[in-house]
Amino acid sequence: MTARIACAEINLAALRHNFSLVRHHAARSRIMCVIKANAYGHGMLQVAETLSEADGFAVACVDEAITLRQNGIEKPITIFQGFADEAELAACSEYSLWPLLHCDAQLKLLQVTKKRRPAGIWLKLSSGMNRLGFACEQAQLLWQGLIKLEGIQSVGLMTHMACADEGSAKNPVTDFTLKQIDRFMQNTQQLAGEKSLANSATLLSWPQAQADWVRPGIMLYGASPFLPGITHNCVNELKPVMRLTSRLIAINQLRKGNPIGYGCSWHCPEDMPVGVVAIGYGDGYPRHIDAHASVSINNQCAAVVGRVSMDLLTIDLRNIAAAVGDQVVLWGPELPVDDIARSAETIAYELTCGIYGRVQYRYID
Repeated sequence: MTARIACAEINLAALRHNFSLVRHHAARSRIMCVIKANAYGHGMLQVAETLSEADGFAVACVDEAITLRQNGIEKPITIFQGFADEAELAACSEYSLWPLLHCDAQLKLLQVTKKRRPAGIWLKLSSGMNRLGFACEQAQLLWQGLIKLEGIQSVGLMTHMACADEGSAKNPVTDFTLKQIDRFMQNTQQLAGEKSLANSATLLSWPQAQADWVRPGIMLYGASPFLPGITHNCVNELKPVMRLTSRLIAINQLRKGNPIGYGCSWHCPEDMPVGVVAIGYGDGYPRHIDAHASVSINNQCAAVVGRVSMDLLTIDLRNIAAAVGDQVVLWGPELPVDDIARSAETIAYELTCGIYGRVQYRYID
């Protein structure tokens, strides 16, 4: 049986390069590499093994963490959603995991559990995100109660930034991220627990938030942690880790006025060749793409035309030297995933996380 020809090529050397940039920009902090959601679509186990110099890892749920442990990953592992029930709490102890504690239900479960408490936990504080976490003003009372629980040896303090992807504002009075940093620090400065505030965007734009641990995510994979139009010198130094490719499987010579694809939403403006590429939204390429989207074929830029379908997309081959069987790059070093994300009115995170199971993975170094 022939495998699908769509391929996600993962450059492990680029991954290590991006990690070295994190180390350079946050030299005084330990690095907790975020590898949740299959390492943003790049392969959780392969990324964890490659980033062996990381001080720890972070995932979303207990199952992800157990998979890492069962495959020989021994570094500290933080679980961003913490534990959901007694079984997950026991697993945190069994596998030496560090869960986040973010709500009263978890706190009560931890208090009534007499055995198999995790040795370390992170107390999650909401400094302005207002998603998960206790109010910062509760930090001292909660922290003091937690360190008294039998079996718990360490209680860290963590928060998350809501607007760091907007970059640092020129006016500190209106800088929401700075307000979050100040609120968190004011309420935890007297507590001995290790602190973690900074994701990718925060560690680059607010060095004062780097603290004991930083939590790089998207920048490890070579995409910008900032919104379009926000610049930072480091972004230009990042190397894309994923190169998504497929192949040209047909070239149709169409007449002026011929429609292409579902809904007949695009018509040929003249007699022209139209290529068919074996990839679509069933593989993770976004269906909702605007008229400025393109692919790279033989180092030439070809526009995507017509609607993206489940298994195929069509491209404008006017003035393009191409033949059936040629490789087509959907995003990668030649075509930044951030550009494709803008064309789809989304962010790079969603695109790389959305690569589906039938896409082949190939790891290069």
